[in-house]
Amino acid sequence: MKKPRIALVTGGIQGLGAASAMALQAAGCRVAVTNITESDETLKFTQETSIPHFVWDVSDFDACAAGVDQVERALGPVDILVNNAGVT
Repeated sequence: MKKPRIALVTGGIQGLGAASAMALQAAGCRVAVTNITESDETLKFTQETSIPHFVWDVSDFDACAAGVDQVERALGPVDILVNNAGVT
Protein backbone atom coordinates (compact mmCIF):
# COMPACT_ATOMS: atom_id res chain seq x y z
CA MET A 1 0.00 0.00 0.00
CA LYS A 2 1.31 3.42 -0.95
CA LYS A 3 2.06 5.82 1.91
CA PRO A 4 -0.15 8.95 1.78
CA ARG A 5 1.56 12.24 1.00
CA ILE A 6 1.57 14.92 3.68
CA ALA A 7 0.21 18.33 2.66
CA LEU A 8 0.38 21.62 4.56
CA VAL A 9 -1.94 24.48 3.58
CA THR A 10 -1.19 27.87 5.12
CA GLY A 11 -4.26 30.01 5.73
CA GLY A 12 -6.24 26.84 5.21
CA ILE A 13 -9.45 27.28 7.17
CA GLN A 14 -11.46 29.43 4.76
CA GLY A 15 -11.86 30.25 1.09
CA LEU A 16 -9.31 28.87 -1.35
CA GLY A 17 -7.17 27.48 1.46
CA ALA A 18 -10.03 25.40 2.85
CA ALA A 19 -11.00 24.24 -0.64
CA SER A 20 -7.38 23.25 -1.34
CA ALA A 21 -7.10 21.39 1.95
CA MET A 22 -10.32 19.46 1.38
CA ALA A 23 -9.36 18.63 -2.22
CA LEU A 24 -5.99 17.30 -1.07
CA GLN A 25 -7.71 15.26 1.62
CA ALA A 26 -10.16 13.86 -0.96
CA ALA A 27 -7.18 12.93 -3.14
CA GLY A 28 -5.81 10.78 -0.32
CA CYS A 29 -3.32 13.13 1.31
CA ARG A 30 -2.91 13.59 5.02
CA VAL A 31 -3.48 17.33 5.41
CA ALA A 32 -2.74 19.99 8.01
CA VAL A 33 -3.75 23.64 7.87
CA THR A 34 -2.48 26.77 9.57
CA ASN A 35 -4.24 29.82 10.90
CA ILE A 36 -2.83 32.89 12.61
CA THR A 37 -5.20 32.53 15.60
CA GLU A 38 -7.14 29.86 17.42
CA SER A 39 -10.76 30.81 16.80
CA ASP A 40 -14.21 29.26 16.81
CA GLU A 41 -13.93 29.15 13.00
CA THR A 42 -10.64 27.24 13.24
CA LEU A 43 -12.06 24.73 15.70
CA LYS A 44 -15.22 24.29 13.60
CA PHE A 45 -13.16 23.64 10.46
CA THR A 46 -11.14 20.93 12.19
CA GLN A 47 -14.25 19.40 13.73
CA GLU A 48 -16.10 19.27 10.39
CA THR A 49 -13.19 18.04 8.24
CA SER A 50 -10.97 16.11 10.67
CA ILE A 51 -8.06 18.14 9.25
CA PRO A 52 -5.78 19.22 12.10
CA HIS A 53 -4.94 22.88 12.42
CA PHE A 54 -1.80 24.54 13.73
CA VAL A 55 -1.57 28.15 14.88
CA TRP A 56 1.30 30.43 13.89
CA ASP A 57 2.08 33.68 12.09
CA VAL A 58 3.53 32.80 8.68
CA SER A 59 5.21 36.21 8.46
CA ASP A 60 7.52 35.14 11.32
CA PHE A 61 10.38 32.90 10.10
CA ASP A 62 11.04 31.35 13.51
CA ALA A 63 7.33 30.66 14.01
CA CYS A 64 7.24 28.93 10.62
CA ALA A 65 10.23 26.74 11.43
CA ALA A 66 8.69 25.74 14.77
CA GLY A 67 5.26 25.24 13.19
CA VAL A 68 6.50 23.01 10.39
CA ASP A 69 8.38 20.99 13.01
CA GLN A 70 5.08 20.54 14.91
CA VAL A 71 3.30 19.40 11.75
CA GLU A 72 6.06 16.95 10.87
CA ARG A 73 6.07 15.48 14.38
CA ALA A 74 2.28 15.02 14.15
CA LEU A 75 1.93 13.78 10.56
CA GLY A 76 5.38 13.15 9.08
CA PRO A 77 7.57 15.01 6.59
CA VAL A 78 5.70 17.55 4.46
CA ASP A 79 5.57 16.60 0.78
CA ILE A 80 3.22 19.33 -0.47
CA LEU A 81 3.08 22.98 0.61
CA VAL A 82 0.28 25.32 -0.44
CA ASN A 83 1.27 28.89 0.48
CA ASN A 84 -2.19 30.40 0.72
CA ALA A 85 -1.94 32.64 3.80
CA GLY A 86 -2.27 36.33 3.11
CA VAL A 87 -3.47 39.62 4.44
CA THR A 88 -6.82 40.93 3.25
